[in-house]
This record gives sequence, C-alpha cells and structure tokens, in this order.
Amino acid sequence: MLSMPTLWLVFLINFVALGLVWIHVTRSYPNFTPARYMTAACFVLATGSIVGMLRVTINVEFSLIVGGTLVVFACCLSAMGMFEFYRRPVPWRLALVVTGSVAIGLSFFVFVVDSMAMRIVVYSMAQAAPIVATLPLVMSRTGRRNPGARMAAVIASLILSVYLIRSIAALMGIGGELSIVNFNDFQATLVLALVFLSMTWNFAFVLMAIDRLRSEVETLALLDDLTGVSNRRHLLQRMSEQCAISMQTGEPFTVLAIDLDGFKAINDGHGHAAGDECLRRFSRAAQSRLRPGDLLARTGGDEFCVVMPGTTLREGAMIARHIVEESRAASAQGDADIRIAASIGVAQWTRQIGMYPERLIAAADAALYNAKKLGKDRYVVYEPAPEPLADALLPAPETLRRIA
Repeated sequence: MLSMPTLWLVFLINFVALGLVWIHVTRSYPNFTPARYMTAACFVLATGSIVGMLRVTINVEFSLIVGGTLVVFACCLSAMGMFEFYRRPVPWRLALVVTGSVAIGLSFFVFVVDSMAMRIVVYSMAQAAPIVATLPLVMSRTGRRNPGARMAAVIASLILSVYLIRSIAALMGIGGELSIVNFNDFQATLVLALVFLSMTWNFAFVLMAIDRLRSEVETLALLDDLTGVSNRRHLLQRMSEQCAISMQTGEPFTVLAIDLDGFKAINDGHGHAAGDECLRRFSRAAQSRLRPGDLLARTGGDEFCVVMPGTTLREGAMIARHIVEESRAASAQGDADIRIAASIGVAQWTRQIGMYPERLIAAADAALYNAKKLGKDRYVVYEPAPEPLADALLPAPETLRRIA
C-alpha cells in the first residue's frame, strides 16, 4: 500500500522536471504565451505536492484542502494554456469557480461530513472540469490537423475515464479501506496512472507547441520582411499550385506583374527610408484592392506580383485598374514630393502555359514592359497569339494590346 506522501513526492519530482522544460520553452520563445500558463501549472502543482507531503508533519486537514485546491488550480492553468494556444478567450472565470468549488467541497467533507470517498469524488470532478473544457478545442477540425492535439485528445479522454473509475470505486468501496494518510492499492494504482497520463498530456502539448512554432517559422520564410507581404519563394510556390489546379480543372487564373515608377529617384532624392515607406504604402494600397485568396508578393526591390485564382483576364484587368487608382489616391494623400505610381502587366494562364509558371510571369512582364513604353502609371494586358506557346519562353511584343 502506497502512502499519500509517497504519491505526492512522485507528483513533485515529475512536475518540477516538466516545469523546467516549460521554462526553457518560455525563455526560448517569449512570444509563445501558452508556455507561461504551462510553466505556472507545473510549479503550482509542485507546490501543491509539497503541501500534500507535509500532512504527516503539519495539520492534516489544512494539507488536504490546500494541497488539493492547488492541484486543481494547476489543472485550470493548464487548460487556460490550451485556450491561449488556440487564441480563444482564457477562461479565468471557470478557473476561479472550479478552484473555489473544490476548496468548499473538500472543506465540507472534512469538517462537516468526514467522507474520504466524497473527497475523492469532489477532487476528481474538479480536475476533470478544465480538461473537459479543452476537448472541443483539440477535437475540432483545426485541432485534429495537429498531431500533438490528436494525442492530447486521446490522453484527455483516458484521464477522464480514470477520474470516473476512481470516483465510482471510492463510492462503492472497491479496492478496500481508504484513510486520510494511505490509499488502498487500487486507488494508489489509479493515482499513479493519472501521474503518467498527466505527464503524457504535457508532452502532447509540447508537440503542439513544436508544430505551431515550426509552422510560424515556415510562414516567416514566405514573407517579405519590409512590407509583410509574401516573397518570391511563396509566389512561385503558389503559382505552381495554381498551374496544377488549372491543368486539372481548366479554371483560369491571372497574374499581375507590377513595377513602381520612379522608385530609384525616390531612393536617390529622399533616402532609403523614404523608399522603404513608399514600398509599404504601395503594399497597403494594393492589398486594399485585392480579394480574399489573392496573393500579393514582393519579388524584387520595387517589383511586385499578384496571383488571382479563378480570375479571367478581364477580371484581372479590372483589379489592375483599381490598384493603379488606389496608388494615385495614396500618392495624393502623402508627401507631394514622393509620388507613388505603378505600371502593371496582366496575363492569364492558358493550357499552352501548362505547368510552367515562369512562362506566365514572362507574359505578364512583357505586358508590364509595354505599359512602361506607353507612358507608365497604367496597366496593359497580354493577349496570347493563336499559335501554341510551348516552345516560346518569352511572348512576342506584337501580341500586346493597350487597354488603359
């Protein structure tokens, strides 16, 4: 038969170790706020374990109530970390209600009605409540995409099952006599199982954190540092995907090649800070005219590209016109000496382009070049010649038609 101090010691050692892991995660990734909740949960639980261990040397009732309440609050902190992970409002009210309820419940079944079985039931229900609250998160469609979340859902279900079995066993007297200092072998086994499952649940959260951080790093690798829009790598990735989709479905998509007019003069005359601000202002102006699903990417110094899925050449030309107009409006509202203007080439995917996104970019670039020749601050569409373009890497200039 295992004594309660021994079980509390197991809790203490394991959760101090887990707390040190979460401290490392918190220090390494200070913006990952869920790690702070998990760190706090581990050390609050370790503190509860210390209080529980002292029941043989200090007031037993105080140790039981305070130690149990701290453990339940640690469960609530862990659940709040899960809510923070999914960017949901942190349920502080639930935490306070559950923690207060367990303190009242344990006090009642210590001082009013001395019942070890009911204390186990109250304690188990209070620990189960925050875990139940996390299940909709880890079992949602978004949650199931994360391997750690799937693991957390399975572990949470097992923990809840153990709590249920433990409560029923306590009420029915299964396993033998219970005392305030010692558990029977059956209850002690269930407590050890909860320790193991709680540690595993923490490791599932670590896996969730790793997957989230890796995803954020991948996202940062696809963004332009200065403007916050996508970079050339993301552009080529999206265009390859769109070419594959269009080859299967026949649905067209359109690309805009954009170059800012007079950008070198802005850099030379007003400095690179002014040039950087010009790029940011244009990015915001262009984004305001794009639709959900459209991708704006910065491909060079003052060069941008837009990928518009499910868009015809005519629709792409309308969006290009809106971007030109928005750029003029943004220029009028800013410094009169720093004029934002853009030339845009518009091209549509065809089956002749097939799986070669560079050919579509070349077509849009050719239209852009013609827009520059026609006076800048305008857009031009590229209309392919009737003959196949399979062997042509660059479109012929005579296939361009000015429309603005």
